[in-house]
Amino acid sequence: QVQLVESGGGLVQAGGSLRLSCAASGRTFSNYYAGWFRQAPGKERELVSAINWSDTSTTYADSVKGRFTISRDNAKNTVYLQMNSLKPEDTAVYYCAAGDSPPRTIVRTRERSYDYWGQGTQVTVSS
Repeated sequence: QVQLVESGGGLVQAGGSLRLSCAASGRTFSNYYAGWFRQAPGKERELVSAINWSDTSTTYADSVKGRFTISRDNAKNTVYLQMNSLKPEDTAVYYCAAGDSPPRTIVRTRERSYDYWGQGTQVTVSS
């Protein structure tokens, strides 16, 4: 079992930045691939970004490319999402997720690939 706890959400003006953190505990986090998803009111949850276990491969939703950066520090059991140039449409609850289904070398984009989820952190971007 892996427990995930997100932090770093909040209220920011359009054009501002936030860095989300996802702290993992329970097992060796370096064995897991990870992702950030978000869910806005009235919308389905969607993938924002994902990273493989070794930090050698990442992917981003088209809507955040060039603005968001995912990274991980396996020594700290933490995954980050740096969000720059935030827009009001980025407003959502952001969830961290992790999984260890083989192969761990590829980036996983589907929710069903993830077995562990955090509780979510609210990001609100004002115009």
